[in-house]
Amino acid sequence: MSDISRPAVPNPTQPHAAVVGGGPAGLMAAETLTRQGIAVDLYDAMPSVGRKFLLAGKGGLNLTHAETADRFVTRYGARSAVMSPMLAAFDAGALRTWSRALGIETFVGSSDRVFPVGMKSAPLLRAWVHQLREHGVRFHMRHRWLGWDNPVPDGAGVVRQTLNFATPGGRISVSATLVVLALGGGSWARLGSDGSWAPALTAAGVAVAPLRPANCGFEHAWSSHFEARHAGTPLKSIVARFTDLKGASHERAGEILVTASGLEGSLIYAMSAMLRDAIDATGSATIEIDLAPGRSLQRLTEEIAYPRGARSWSSHLQSRAGIHGVKAALLRECLGAQAYRTPAVLAAAIKALPLTLTGIRPLDEAISSAGGVCFEALDERLMTRALPGVFCCGEMLDWEAPTGGYLLAGCFASGRAAGEGAARWLATHSS
Repeated sequence: MSDISRPAVPNPTQPHAAVVGGGPAGLMAAETLTRQGIAVDLYDAMPSVGRKFLLAGKGGLNLTHAETADRFVTRYGARSAVMSPMLAAFDAGALRTWSRALGIETFVGSSDRVFPVGMKSAPLLRAWVHQLREHGVRFHMRHRWLGWDNPVPDGAGVVRQTLNFATPGGRISVSATLVVLALGGGSWARLGSDGSWAPALTAAGVAVAPLRPANCGFEHAWSSHFEARHAGTPLKSIVARFTDLKGASHERAGEILVTASGLEGSLIYAMSAMLRDAIDATGSATIEIDLAPGRSLQRLTEEIAYPRGARSWSSHLQSRAGIHGVKAALLRECLGAQAYRTPAVLAAAIKALPLTLTGIRPLDEAISSAGGVCFEALDERLMTRALPGVFCCGEMLDWEAPTGGYLLAGCFASGRAAGEGAARWLATHSS
């Protein structure tokens, strides 16, 4: 993906789109626009496109999820209603068909997650960029967007916008008929997603909700002994329970990763929005961990009460309750010696061990971010109401979803929706 330091100047009489941001949403918007016969120049601050996309595929690229559409859309929480039409228009089946057209077959893995054959993101990204180049999309790398000279539309005919970029060769200005912004959220700044775009949009009258961590880790103070021995160790085959601020109970099975600062991992990510909101509102959030979900409380109590003779508690719990390793260490970390003298108390702790989370890990560590451009500031085409001809898509919009393919699905779907909305708008403003 070569660096083009001097972008070609588009024909001033030809409708021309500038897509700013080379992640999945920006690339999908560019594809959608160019298929409508619109000249597209794509700008990105990084040396190559798709940096965060490549990182997402490091352990296996989870493109989307094959669960039913009615359940799929609920993963977008408070924004389910506004995301629903976009997700329906480019659902999991359509995304798999799109990938196949690029020469990348997909398969449905465990828990209905959808992956490309080979699991990696690089082959898909290479094929996609190659196709976009063939269709005429011009890529301009190392172009960091600085905002507009004057983003206020004149209201007469086609509004040509002037975008400013910082490049290795200095500051440049680019004119465009329409703009699609796909600048990402606020996590993983080293990959280009730093949220630095927010002040420019806010100054132009576009409402932006503060960026906050999503799919993130949480803080819990461990003893130095526990941290030294178990940081980086997963708690597998457990169930986590949490009661949210509205009093609703949530329960999920999976695993949690113990970190030096607290907890993270797939189970925590799935509950991160609720945990974050609780900490923001009350200063802490308490989850309960079932360390032995396959055993009833009664059975566990009976097993623990079985005479242990000369055996140590570690040996007894491992043989009678299946509790060992980091699970046994977590019990010792959280319980006093008195609990080990009463089988019913120890069994109850194994079935519902409370852990209080006291903080949220920084935004830049999070897998994704919440907040961003408010949907209320956009029309149904994802065009900003304050700036006609400026469209937004991807993670810079105010939505969030758990890991499991939902994040990428939202980016693909909103990028396509913004591209289609921009093309429709241009059709009515270019004559």
